[in-house]
Amino acid sequence: MHRRNRVADDTYTPPKVWTNDTENGGAFASINRPTAGARHEKDLPVGEHPFQLYSLGTPNGQKVTIMFEELLAAGHPAEYDAWIVNIRDGDQFGSGFTALNPNGKIPALEDRTGPAPFRVFESGAILLHLAEKFDFLLPRENPARAEVLSWLMWQMGTAPFIGGGFGHFYAYAPAKFEYPINRYTMETKRIFSVADLRLGETEFLAGNDYSIADIASYGWLSAIMHGDAYNDAATFLSIHEYPNVERWVRAIDDRPAVRRGRIVNTAAMRERHSAADFDAVEDQGVLERVEWKSASG
Repeated sequence: MHRRNRVADDTYTPPKVWTNDTENGGAFASINRPTAGARHEKDLPVGEHPFQLYSLGTPNGQKVTIMFEELLAAGHPAEYDAWIVNIRDGDQFGSGFTALNPNGKIPALEDRTGPAPFRVFESGAILLHLAEKFDFLLPRENPARAEVLSWLMWQMGTAPFIGGGFGHFYAYAPAKFEYPINRYTMETKRIFSVADLRLGETEFLAGNDYSIADIASYGWLSAIMHGDAYNDAATFLSIHEYPNVERWVRAIDDRPAVRRGRIVNTAAMRERHSAADFDAVEDQGVLERVEWKSASG
């Protein structure tokens, strides 16, 4: 039976000069713009701790809150205030936030441990900054150090294919088209395959030791593996085909610091200013277990 060529059903011919059509922007049309910079004046709140984090409990935001909770669990002086930045409301375009991150994306960190505060933005840069500052979850010497950094940068490079690519066209775009969904599904499955092959060789991504490379990748891969992301994407992606990733996700799920960090700046705990804030979480079950909604769960 001849397969109909659905790619040609709705062909788009680009104009000579592109202009913004916000109405066709999908779920995030109200905030997406082709320009950078602040859109409104808004100062950022500042707490009492050495680190001020402005973020949201997305996979990128979870990287940093998990890192802070791991640091604290290991006894490092890394107390932090975590302030929520609601990206659907455009909080990331306030003047205070864009002064910290000109790219207008969460997370952004202000390090106030020295004589003059300074900013660190982009989640991978924040992980690297904290790892080096506290000599934590990043080997000092090569080749182990190079392996961690390589897997950290692998995650930073692959996340846009999962989120802005697969997630957008599969779940958020105003209409579903076969070509972009197939294109980014293929790439997302390839990314899972890379991780699965690697995790069939080693306990963690960079070797036998947990590192910032695992923290970076966990939020993105676990959200799909758990069944939380993109309208049951776990089923669509046949996520059961990656048993080594599942083993790795379950191992990281079991870390108490991870269970704490993954709920910061979410509906479960909008802000975090001390360890006592976890005692006030209404559903204490989220600190005792990680729920799985996928078939693998």
